[in-house]
Amino acid sequence: MERATAEAVMPALNRIAREAHRHMELGNGLNLRAGRTYLPKQGETCSKVFSPGFAAEWTLEIPGRPDLTIHDTRWDNGERDVVLQQPPLLPEMPAALVNLHGRLRAGIEPGPSGRMRIMAYLALPSPNGRRPSLEKALTTAALVDGCGARALRMLIARPGVTLDPPFDLRKPQDKETFQHAIHFPEDDAETPVAAYVLTRTVPVLRHSGWLLESNS
Repeated sequence: MERATAEAVMPALNRIAREAHRHMELGNGLNLRAGRTYLPKQGETCSKVFSPGFAAEWTLEIPGRPDLTIHDTRWDNGERDVVLQQPPLLPEMPAALVNLHGRLRAGIEPGPSGRMRIMAYLALPSPNGRRPSLEKALTTAALVDGCGARALRMLIARPGVTLDPPFDLRKPQDKETFQHAIHFPEDDAETPVAAYVLTRTVPVLRHSGWLLESNS
């Protein structure tokens, strides 16, 4: 895998920086806001390799709750992933949400036609508050229910974003399971972070009573 360097990804970072003043609404009062675009870090990648890298930092704003920090990290060994980042001082929150920090990372890989891919696996909160597990094979109904129908429709409606395998979000089925993937343009900084929030974070927020459900 070709080694990633700061110089090689500066065009992408510059695009992120130009859009950093924007925020993305995810429904149910959730807002995703861009923060620092070059945050050096070291850690273990999805393939269990220790590597330095840098993260683009995002803030998930939740009505009436502490903000959550999300990192979209590009590692020097070429890997990339999105994760709920644990801050130096963690505010009081339900155990299931505490145990999501640093876990269930979503890897980002090259997909077809020059686009990128993130898998739409769902976090499954444990009833006793222990660390959530990850459900990979899902019916389309389970995916829609887990992410939230309106939020998922908004995500897939973004320019250049597609869901694989495709299906009618208005008519999900609850029989056949698939491993779903979300494809997005390489210069789209928001979609992978929003996809992580909808698939990994939202189910835990809902389980913990931190999600203000809305039918609008």
